[in-house]
Amino acid sequence: MEAREIRAKFLSFFKEKEHEIVASAPLVVKDDPTLMFTNAGMNQFKDYFLGNKKAKIKRIADTQKCLRVSGKHNDLEEVGIDTYHHTMFEMLGNWSFGDYFKKEAISWAWELLTDVYKLPKDRIYATVFGGDKSDNLETDDEAFDLWKGLLPEDKILYGSKKDNFWEMGDTGPCGPCSELHIDLRSDDEIAKIPGRELVNADHPQVIEIWNLVFIQFNRKANGDLENLPDKHVDTGMGFERLVMAIQGKKSNYDSDVFTPLIDFVANKAGVQYGKNDAVDIAIRVVVDHIRAVAFTITDGQLPSNTGAGYVIRRILRRAVRYGFNYLEFKEPFIYQLLPVLADQFKDVFPELKEQQAFVSKVIKEEEASFLRTLENGLKIFNEAFESAKKQNAINPVISGEEAFKLLDTYGFPIDLTQLLARERKAEVNMDEFNIHMQAQKNRSRSDATQEKGDWIVIKDDVEGTFAGYESLNTSSQILRYRAIKEKKSTSYQIVLDKTPFYAESGGQVGDTGYLEANGEKINIIDTQKENDLIIQYAEKLPTDLTATFRCVVDEKKRTRTENNHSATHLMQAALRRVLGDHVQQRGSLVNDKFLRFDFSHFSKVTDEELEKIEHIVNSKIRENIVLDERRNVPINEAKAMGAMALFGEKYGEFVRMITFDPGYSVELCGGTHVPMTGQIGLFKITSESSIAAGVRRIEAITADAAEEYVSQNLKTLGKIKELFNNPKDLIHIIESALEEKNLLAKQIEKIQYAQAGDIKKDLIQKAQIIHGVNVLVEEVKLPNADALKKIAFELKNEVNNLFMVLAADVDGKPQIGIMISDELISSHKLHAGNMVRELAKEIQGGGGGQPFYATAGGKDLSGLKNVVTKAKELIVDSLEA
Repeated sequence: MEAREIRAKFLSFFKEKEHEIVASAPLVVKDDPTLMFTNAGMNQFKDYFLGNKKAKIKRIADTQKCLRVSGKHNDLEEVGIDTYHHTMFEMLGNWSFGDYFKKEAISWAWELLTDVYKLPKDRIYATVFGGDKSDNLETDDEAFDLWKGLLPEDKILYGSKKDNFWEMGDTGPCGPCSELHIDLRSDDEIAKIPGRELVNADHPQVIEIWNLVFIQFNRKANGDLENLPDKHVDTGMGFERLVMAIQGKKSNYDSDVFTPLIDFVANKAGVQYGKNDAVDIAIRVVVDHIRAVAFTITDGQLPSNTGAGYVIRRILRRAVRYGFNYLEFKEPFIYQLLPVLADQFKDVFPELKEQQAFVSKVIKEEEASFLRTLENGLKIFNEAFESAKKQNAINPVISGEEAFKLLDTYGFPIDLTQLLARERKAEVNMDEFNIHMQAQKNRSRSDATQEKGDWIVIKDDVEGTFAGYESLNTSSQILRYRAIKEKKSTSYQIVLDKTPFYAESGGQVGDTGYLEANGEKINIIDTQKENDLIIQYAEKLPTDLTATFRCVVDEKKRTRTENNHSATHLMQAALRRVLGDHVQQRGSLVNDKFLRFDFSHFSKVTDEELEKIEHIVNSKIRENIVLDERRNVPINEAKAMGAMALFGEKYGEFVRMITFDPGYSVELCGGTHVPMTGQIGLFKITSESSIAAGVRRIEAITADAAEEYVSQNLKTLGKIKELFNNPKDLIHIIESALEEKNLLAKQIEKIQYAQAGDIKKDLIQKAQIIHGVNVLVEEVKLPNADALKKIAFELKNEVNNLFMVLAADVDGKPQIGIMISDELISSHKLHAGNMVRELAKEIQGGGGGQPFYATAGGKDLSGLKNVVTKAKELIVDSLEA
């Protein structure tokens, strides 16, 4: 049975059981501050479990793209090393929201696995919760008895709280679970050790394939459990493991989920999979990671240096590194897997096929960039190794500080540094490295520490609604609140029954304003979404939490934000007209000060194109087009009307359409907008740049900000004209002035080089021989820092066995330069970088460098004389040692 058929049978089975089949949520999570990525099938249904929303559909099934690489589910370093961990995987799942419970979930799971998939009944084990005294929880005898009707008792095992009690997080919905495991070993192996002894023992062929979670409790912030008003079922079955079991394979990578990708990589590398462990691991890493990277980019997350983007960059770089080290791929190669991957998933996740060209471009550029980083990192590593060898030629040890610098500054992974060190019979000081890593982690934890209290419910029979499309003030009551402690401050999250405050989403920032009742005003400092729950942030709570509040949005901020949001829609339509239909939104930010729009395009937007885009947008503003806003439009009907949907967004069955001229701009959007485009006033682009391969960024301003921008630029232009006596051809005059400046600069540079040459000649005459070494320690006056370096290197080439320290006055600022010949470094174990740090104290500065050359700068020019005195003492001591 092929993988595609296995997936289809799962969905059709639950459709027959009256489940609604829904689409996968995007991998990238946007409205849940607790998650970066979708890491389980239940993520998109959290609001139902948390009680924030009532489920309109009681039974649901799907196949969900999931990513587990960070936080609680950090599997990244195990991926490829073993044969069953993955970064991106599919989670097949079925859910009941207050409908069926254990009986149906267990019987249907058994029916699907044994009757439909024909998995051998005698190879399957079920685990059930064995109770926990600390939580006063009894054993799950109900689940045990249900399994007893399907399995022999020796195939039903009690599990610990760790394995058989599922929790969403430190707080929130939770409950006992029942796992299904299958033993894929040979009969001979089973005869030696029964499968029941290997369940949950991390055996690669005695594996969990399905987890049935029975959600019936809520974990409070103090650790107590309380019963939920409704009982739910949440199941998750790893697709890749299921396919392995059905196809009778010993590894996930041997199934047809991965073999097309493995065959492609092996052929490309000219190797055979299954012949060499190191090569096999590298291939597994590559074929796993391309899935994670490709689908995450497809769902809207570009590689970057922060947050989710950094995680994706790290995954991609790990794949590149394995290909570079073990498969001899020295040029970008991973992007070439995309056609194979897109074809595999065209029926279930067609979005990758639709964006194949864009995703390929991003990955290729990221690969090229990191391959350059690897090349640069190798140079830095070689310098660190040479330094270590000079310190100890027999057992060289690369400092942990250098290893951390390679990682932190150059993105050079520590395991690669260790690998290269081993190849050269050297070591890395991992204790020192770990100290630096821990310090960095502590800084991150300190910045991110946040403690949330339990929700205190005031009214629990009402769902919160958003009224901010119609009005900027409402009469509302508080439904619930909780305290948020962060560092030394405490703020509060408030949920209203009816709110005019727009919660940050879709690129538009959250509203601010205030609540008022009984003469007391509570400032709302932000509004955010947690899943679909609208949360107002306040620095304090009202005295009377049961009062009816007048809720008021900051009108000026909202109006300016709306100007920028509507202008973004007009600009996106103009971009597609000027640049082409390939333009797709890749990110946006809309606030009251400016708008920022990221979009797919493979070259710089020219000045002429930007001018056209500005002209089109301002024309649409002057047309004063009336906003056509439609709510609760069926998604298929909206798409048929030409509405633009964004990749990576999760749309419901009904959507909101924003139209400014049906023939120009029609988008699906939940944000707030101007009633007529004339309100925007003026649109002005302030910058255009590249932020990633195939992604451009435009920043722009509108209304008062645009008017002020133009006014200030005109004033600046006027002042420049005055400086040049108001010439007719200002550009020609400025060009002439720049040419003259450049000519003068070259002439000054020639003079300074000549001066440096004279200084060098004088210095050669002043060198003294101490213990057979040409020692030169002098205070000099130099025109620039380049002259210091030039003199140092020329002296090294002209003077044998040189030990030089120059205390330089560089245009009124103190600098120190040290140059040591290679012979002295070896014979006396000298290090210019260490010495310059000591001398820099005399000028209230700091510095560093390599063993042979180092520099330092400081604040105290008068300290240069002390530098000379101290340098002479240090040199004599080091030569006599």
